[in-house]
Amino acid sequence: MAKDKTTFVCSECGGTSPKWLGKCPSCGAWNTLIEQVAGAASGPANNRFGTQFASLAGASELTTLSEIEATDVARTPTGLDELDRVLGGGIVSGGVTLIGGDPGIGKSTLLLQAVDALQRAGQNALYVTGEESGSQVALRSKRLGLDHSQVQVLAEIQLEKIIATLDATRPAIAVIDSIQTVYSDQLTSAPGSVAQVRECAAHLTRFAKTSGTAVVLVGHVTKEGALAGPRVLEHMVDTVLYFEGDTHSSFRLVRAIKNRFGAVNEIGVFAMTERGLKGVTNPSAIFLSQHAEPVPGSVVLVTLEGTRPMLVEIQALVDNGGPSPRRLSVGLDRDRLAMLLAVLHRHAGVACMDQDVFVNAVGGVRISEPAADLAVMLSITSSLRGKPLPKGFIAFGEVGLAGEVRPAPRGQERLREAAKLGFSVAVVPKANAPRKGSKEIEGLTIHAVDRIEEAMEVVRRLD
Repeated sequence: MAKDKTTFVCSECGGTSPKWLGKCPSCGAWNTLIEQVAGAASGPANNRFGTQFASLAGASELTTLSEIEATDVARTPTGLDELDRVLGGGIVSGGVTLIGGDPGIGKSTLLLQAVDALQRAGQNALYVTGEESGSQVALRSKRLGLDHSQVQVLAEIQLEKIIATLDATRPAIAVIDSIQTVYSDQLTSAPGSVAQVRECAAHLTRFAKTSGTAVVLVGHVTKEGALAGPRVLEHMVDTVLYFEGDTHSSFRLVRAIKNRFGAVNEIGVFAMTERGLKGVTNPSAIFLSQHAEPVPGSVVLVTLEGTRPMLVEIQALVDNGGPSPRRLSVGLDRDRLAMLLAVLHRHAGVACMDQDVFVNAVGGVRISEPAADLAVMLSITSSLRGKPLPKGFIAFGEVGLAGEVRPAPRGQERLREAAKLGFSVAVVPKANAPRKGSKEIEGLTIHAVDRIEEAMEVVRRLD
């Protein structure tokens, strides 16, 4: 079959060129020409995109939204509870999932365990490997204890052969490991280039939607930790998962960044063992240090990851700095730390201008929600004063530039989670405290505050 003609299109202005140039001839931008397959110019019958996507663009009539029947999508559990939690209950027929993470973090291990569990449950599974040989996949399967696995394995990187195999076998789930190794004969660029990744992902997505096969794409990440390739790749798929965690630690987090079938920012927690990844049912335990006695600079935060309240220890160390004091945070936004230090000085009278301030979220977890503000400020104050907070102390709440303590979403669930794990004292925003007449949370003494000064005063009284 003859190859389609290709053209080079500028990502800035849309101008075209028959060959690659360093500088766009239309707008003058540098390094913006990307190879694409050129569509034929004679009518809709020869229009490549018109024929290619005709099966997706089925005829439909104009319908009022209220008249459309809303039905829940059917899900198939993968057999890994933590992965099902992140996916929203399991894989969806025809859904496309993109999972990315650092090299060696455990992406292939997790997916091999998942497809094996689905195969044993009666779902036909296919594992397409472009980075390893079939024998390497078999060795991994043996290490994981997946004896007599019936998962079908295809070592192939050519897109047309992969889709032909998928069309012939019609598996319930297909894993492509990885999308950066797949190439199409229709393009002359190398595997992993922007044009190849976009074109191959589009073909695989189209196959998933027309056949009902759930497709999982493994993606590489850049040195900054973002998924490599064009950003349109994330828009194209239904679910985007990030594999997080320190490769030196045994714990891994799978976080949903986008999910058309479930909650975003949901996380699953896994522990890497000799037999692969095992789900952690009580993740709060791994993010809390085991101190025999309370220590200065340590505060437990109740954070919310998706629908799951989770306890994380925030540690702060304030030390004498030089003429240029350092502000360093691990797992928390550094710019927000600088803002909180300014609020602490202006509204609570706690000055750290000549001090080095280091803040860490224990366990390698990354916290992005502003509800961590109050815990961070209390841990900094505790370290500066050299006085530990009481045993069983927790805090959460957002702090504004005016010094006000704002409520955090789903505060009652956070408090119940803390009480369930044995915590006894909480400093929270006034709006998150149980209302009069409502059921009190047993075993938990709650101090509700409106401003950061009140929170500091409460902590001093608890010393």
